[in-house]
Formats: sequence, structure tokens, C-alpha cells
Amino acid sequence: MLLQCSLAGLAFCNLINDYYQCARSTYSTHVTHVNMNFEYPEVRRDESVVDDYHGTKIADPYRWLEDPDSEETKAFIDAENNITRPFLDSCPVKAQIHARFTELWDYTKYSCPFRRGDKYFFMKNTGLQNQNVLYIQDSLDGEARVFLDPNTLSEDGTIALSGSRFTEDGSTFAYALSVSGSDWNTIHLKDVETGKDYPEVLEKVKFASMSWTKDNKGLFYSRYPEQTGKTDGSETEVNRDQKLCYHRLDTPQSEDVIVVEFPEEPLWRIGAEVSDCGRYLLVSPVKDCRDNLLFFADLSKTDQVDGKLPLTQIVHKFEADYEYVTNTGAVCIFRTNKNAPNYRLITIDLNNPSEENWETLIPEHPKDVLDWASAVDNDKLVIHYVRDVKSVLQLHNMNTGDLMQTFDLDVGSIVGFSGKRKQSEIFYHFMSFLSPGIIYHVDFKKEPITPTIFREVKVKGFEASQYEAKQIFYSSKDGTKVPMFIVSKKDLPRDGSNPTLVYGYGGFNINVQPSFSVSRLIFMQHFNGIIAIPNIRGGGEYGERWHNAGRLLNKQNVFDDFHAAAEYLVNEKYTRPGLITAQGGSNGGLLVAACINQRPALYGAAIVQVGVLDMLRFQKFTIGHAWVSDYGSSDNKTQFQYLLKYSPLHNIQPPDNVSRAEYPATLVLTADHDDRVVPLHSLKFIAAIQHAVRGSVQRRPLLARIDTKAGHGGGKPTAKIIDEHTDILCFMAQTLGLKFEK
Repeated sequence: MLLQCSLAGLAFCNLINDYYQCARSTYSTHVTHVNMNFEYPEVRRDESVVDDYHGTKIADPYRWLEDPDSEETKAFIDAENNITRPFLDSCPVKAQIHARFTELWDYTKYSCPFRRGDKYFFMKNTGLQNQNVLYIQDSLDGEARVFLDPNTLSEDGTIALSGSRFTEDGSTFAYALSVSGSDWNTIHLKDVETGKDYPEVLEKVKFASMSWTKDNKGLFYSRYPEQTGKTDGSETEVNRDQKLCYHRLDTPQSEDVIVVEFPEEPLWRIGAEVSDCGRYLLVSPVKDCRDNLLFFADLSKTDQVDGKLPLTQIVHKFEADYEYVTNTGAVCIFRTNKNAPNYRLITIDLNNPSEENWETLIPEHPKDVLDWASAVDNDKLVIHYVRDVKSVLQLHNMNTGDLMQTFDLDVGSIVGFSGKRKQSEIFYHFMSFLSPGIIYHVDFKKEPITPTIFREVKVKGFEASQYEAKQIFYSSKDGTKVPMFIVSKKDLPRDGSNPTLVYGYGGFNINVQPSFSVSRLIFMQHFNGIIAIPNIRGGGEYGERWHNAGRLLNKQNVFDDFHAAAEYLVNEKYTRPGLITAQGGSNGGLLVAACINQRPALYGAAIVQVGVLDMLRFQKFTIGHAWVSDYGSSDNKTQFQYLLKYSPLHNIQPPDNVSRAEYPATLVLTADHDDRVVPLHSLKFIAAIQHAVRGSVQRRPLLARIDTKAGHGGGKPTAKIIDEHTDILCFMAQTLGLKFEK
């Protein structure tokens, strides 16, 4: 769920009117009955572990849970699962929920086709396959054949395709595989014509860019050095000393050479891209989750890549993002937010790359965010803007930047795109809350330039006309107007009786745009539920200004925005606090956990998925150091004081129902191979909150679901997705007293 550079929030899983009067009158009795014999595990507290942060002493009694390999940690995980599993399994409608998930999920899913060499490729899932399958075809209307099926690589579907790159001529396919959801990858190389793999396997790969030289003989990729201990995704060691390497096809990895490294900066990650013309290697180091430096190497001056490449530095400070789009000769186009919080396109002449010579090709829009740009059809640019959280797709002249055409879109998102500068066609994939997907095709050889529907996805049992999706703007605590999507069946009563799922993220410049979700559909269809998605500050929906308003010492704005969304839904009589479920994953897990600490009475249930919950120590594990750009660090005195005010682990308080309400029913989810947000966050949090409420008035359950052979979310097999979403809906149904309507 998190991206390499961010805690990306996947929108995870997503619960009759005549029943709710009964539910309201019996809610207290129902919950008390469910929890009357509920006992949390007795967990050892080591009171001797105390850290000194700038003169402030902070106890960390569950430090021992940071060791994932200790027998004591394993016993704790078993103890937690042993109380959670029976509770979830006892849901009387679990079988119905699971069956409905399976039924609705069983529809064919496609990606945009893309051409490499003289072949077309696309991803497809026939419905319930654990992993998507890559197909090849000789033409758009030719027979599709399986090219790579990850489902054949493991019996349980836990080996996933996590990245790929074809050579320019389409003859060789580099593909990365991950196991059990870990960020660690192995890169394999396949001959497209024969379908056979080359013998070499590239290992110790994580957060890697892959880019082929234009002679189709070598691959630039980033990797980490050998390290002591295991590297399977269940470790917690900091990832450091990434190198950019060059691999020559059909040679062992031991012969690869390091072409770029920054030994004085062990926490930098190194991205690289061979320019469209093949002459330049653009190198973009990044140390956190925003801003990068920029270098280039002239490959035409190197007869053979056999060692360190001489680099010319273009950008010398971490102060903005620079993303390569294309180039004509030495003149490169970059997307950047330098002096443009909503981003713009600029040109940089590599023969004279100093900043005073940069030129603006497409200026920053005063409101819309320039999300990405792609070169197509030799002299055109496809530009994707985000306008009030909705996608806008445009065609521009590459030479002048002038707008040529805007493609008509409904309210929704572009979730996929394919096209290259040397190709005269593009595909783009549109999705919305009420559309599972339409793939459009544009052939630039035909005038006028008109998109046609190439493929439309259908879900049996879903009729979009029965639902409505709308966007409203509400006021946050400080008066800031925040957009929110509200999706539900049509004509639900506005009497406060509707269960409502509020999903949020709010961080790392990430946009949460409309998307189709089977789990949310089940919640709406069978529980008459409402889906609410507030686009809170910290995200990128309104550019870097919106991001900055929710990061570092402004992080409380994110929580205030989320609270205000829940309050709006109550005040407008969509729902009431006892029927609101707060949900978020990764950075969104932090959001939800902080919100239930701050306003426990505002929520009936909380789903905290793979959350960052120890804000004083997150930077000490795997890739956590990269998040300092959004959170700050406890190593800084001012930032420590701010982090301590909202860190979920450090702000747990026992309820007394006088000055403090009991916590909402809370389900904390993590997995053993999550090496993005390591499980220790969730383990320490659930241990601490269960300890805090022992002997208190807390009646609602506080539980943890710790999965195995799974990670942060990426690559999770369909079977595990369905099981997890079923458990979440069962938890909501059990704790909120919801009824499953057939």
C-alpha cells in the first residue's frame, strides 16, 4: 500500500432502515453481551526501558515487541490472534459476507494494452485468480496468449509481479517478483520470442528503478548491498547504501558494475532513467519522500559501461521534485514543483543546464494540479490534471505547450495509461465510484482525434443507477474548506440511521481519487451503508500547498479535517457517532489511531490497517527514515514535542465515561512480511491500549489481526484480500449491531 517514497494509501476494503431503531435501542446490550467474557492477554511490561528525548523521559515497556524473531513476540502474536479469530468467526453472517465478496469479485479485470516492439501486452484477471496474468498478442484484435502467469510460481498465490520493463525493441522483458508481500524483489529476464528466462537472477533489489539501454543489451537497476541476517521482509533493519548498477544481459549478477553511488549519503535512494533518445542517463537521488537532486551522464561518451559514470549535476538542493518526461536532442522536459506548488513543465538544455537557462513549457495552473505528463505521437504530450480531486486529461503540443484538446471524462479518475513517443496511439483507463472501468483507445492517425471505447468492465450484480456519488465541501476546525465524496444507495433516509464508513489518508502528497471497490459496494448494497471519503490536508489533491498544510508541525490539521468530516455527516443527519467507522491504512492508519485517541466518542468503530503508530521511533526501521519529510523526527527537539502530542502509541488514555468516553471498537491489522511499516507499530499499540483499558469501563473490543505470508498490501493474493475484507465487515457488523440484507 505504501509506495516506495510514500506511505501510499490504498483505499482498502470498504456496512435497513427498519432495523436501525431496534439496533439503537439494543446497541449497548448487544455490545456488552459480546464482550462480557472478553479477556485480553496478560502481556509483560518492561518498565526499565526509558528513553531520554531532549530531557524528557519516555517509557517504552513493549520495546521487546520490536524483535520479530523472539519467541516471546511470536507467543504474543498467537495470543492476540487466538482472541481475535474466534470473535470474527462468530459473526453469524460471515459465510454470507464471504460468499457475496467471492461472487462480486469474480469479474474480469483488465489493464490498458501497451505495445512493445511489434507485440501488444496487457494484464488480465479472470475473476478470482490470486495474481493478475500478463498476456501477449500479435495485434489488438489478435489471439491473446499467456506470457507470464505469476499464479504458477506459488501454490498459495503469494509470489507477485511487482514491476517490469521491456527493452526498446521489445525483445527482452525484465520483471521483478516479490514474495509474501515484501518490498524485496528479485529481477528476472525473459526472452520474449521464446518465452524462456535467462539464467541470471538479480537479487537484493528494493525500491528499484529499471531502465534499459537503447541497444537492448543492458539494464540499469538499483540494489542494496549484502547485509547480515535475513532479507525476506520480516526483518526491521534500516535500508541503506543503495547503489545504481548496470547489468549486461546473459551474464551473472556477480559481474554487474556499480555506476553511481553516494557513499557519504547512505540513506539516499537512487532513481535512474535512460532518455528516450538513449544518449543520456538521468539520475535522481532522493533521501525522503519529497524533493530530489538531478544529475546526468552522457552515455555517448562511454564505449562500454564498465564502472562509475561521470555525472554532471543539474539540481544541487533538495527543494523540489523533478521528473523526466522526454527530450529532443539535449533539451529535456521535466515536471517540477520548483516555484510551482501545482507543478509545471519546464525545459532544461543539458548543454547549458544552469537554472537561469530553464524555460517554462506549460506554466503552473492556478488551481489544477499537473499530476503527470507523457510524450506520445512524436510531438504531443498527454497531460493529466487533478481538478477538485477529479481527473482531467488533455493533449498539448510538445513544442509550444499549447492545449490541443481536452478528452471528455465523467467524474472519476484515470487509473491507467499507456503510450510512447514513437507510437501513434494511446490507451487510458477510467474508473469511478460507480464505474468498474472503461479503457479508451485513441489513434492519432485518424482525424478527428476521437477516443473510442476499447473495453468496458462489467460487474454482475451491480447496477450503477441504484447508487449516487456526490462531492460536497465542508468546513474544518480552522475554516478551511475540505472536499468530501459521499457514495450510497439513492434515497437513503437522512435521519441519522445509516452506518457510515469514513476513509482517510492525508499525507505524502498522495491523492485519494474516486475508484471502484467491491468491498464498499457490499457495504452499501447489503448494509445500506454510506461511504465518505474526505480529501483531507496532507494529501496532494491541491498541490504542495495542501500537502504542506498537513505535514510536520501542521499534522494536527489532518486529524481536525477528519473529525470535521465525521461531524458534518452527523450534523447533516447522514449518520450518528455510534454508526461511524473510521478506516485508514499506513499513514491513514496513523490518522485513524490518532483520531480515536483524540475523539473516541465521535466513532463507533475503527479499522487501523498497517499503521505508523510509534511516532518517536518509526525512523529506526527499514524505510521509515524516508518519512521524516512528512512527520519530522524525534531527533529534533521541536519536532519531538509535536510528535509526542499526537503519536498514537503515546496518547492512549483509559476511559472513565466521565471526562473520557470509551474507545470505539477497534481492529488493528498488520502482517508478518510488512517491511514498509513494520508490524511492531501495531503490536506495541494493541498491547498498550489493551493494558490501558484493563479494569476500565471499556466494553467495545480492541483486537488485532496479524496475518502471515503478507506484507503492506502490494501483491496480496485475491484469496487473502477477500478473507481480510470479510473479517473487517464481520468486525463492523458484530460491534455496531449491523444487519446483513440479502
